[in-house]
Amino acid sequence: MAWRTVNWGGGEGVEADVIARTVVPATTTSLHEDLRGLGLVEGAVVLVHSSLSSIGWTVGGAEAVIEALRRAVGAAGTLMLPAHSAQLTDPSTWDNPPVPEAWWPTIREAMPPYDPVRTPTAGMGVVAETFRRLPGVGRSRHPTGSFAASGPLSQRLLGGQTLDDGFGENSPLARLYDVGGWVLLLGVGHASNTSLHLAEYRSAARAARRRVASPMRSGRRVRWVTYWELPQDTADFPVIGAAFEAETRVTRISHVGAAEARLMPVVDLVDFASVALSRLR
Repeated sequence: MAWRTVNWGGGEGVEADVIARTVVPATTTSLHEDLRGLGLVEGAVVLVHSSLSSIGWTVGGAEAVIEALRRAVGAAGTLMLPAHSAQLTDPSTWDNPPVPEAWWPTIREAMPPYDPVRTPTAGMGVVAETFRRLPGVGRSRHPTGSFAASGPLSQRLLGGQTLDDGFGENSPLARLYDVGGWVLLLGVGHASNTSLHLAEYRSAARAARRRVASPMRSGRRVRWVTYWELPQDTADFPVIGAAFEAETRVTRISHVGAAEARLMPVVDLVDFASVALSRLR
């Protein structure tokens, strides 16, 4: 029997389901052609949210998807993917799922500190996790809301992210806005559209900030550092995304592999969503 190692973010059962749903396997070449057909051009600066299983069975898996993205934007382009690690928070705030209160002291004592090189992503998908581990990919220093990027503008995007308001004006999202970048939703919906968090910070109706704690290294010691952020509320994001698509007509929608993909300019998106959130909340 031949054995092989696969990583579809959910094990053998997930891959079997993907195989059953796939008519023709995707390849780096076919995905590159699909991305160019969607409108992703050389030199673009793009934030990518993705679902490998939605793309369909792909020869080479996550690495093939990343290579197709790199070919599409070329050497002059910059890719940025979320590298969030929400597991690095105080266990008293966990609710999906919660853990017994009796465990909290042990978790606080033993939780590894944030390390841009070693800390794994959580809930970002196998493409994002594979990307952040590749040589030449940088990662911002926020313990829970980091981003990973490669390309000429990667340091401009990643540098300067503050602990407080990590998705606000001193964030990679704001720098993506400054350079007129793009958002690509690859097999995921607007509930995963992190750029809308920047709109929350710019909305007149934003919620009160909350205090968060994460373990970080200080010299040879590990200490829990506290900072402020808005509550991560994505309930309105699908509604806002649908309205943005219907009213602005600037979103490009096509298929990349088997996945429905959306490509949109971040400036138009954030400006629209900032006003929409003020009305909804």
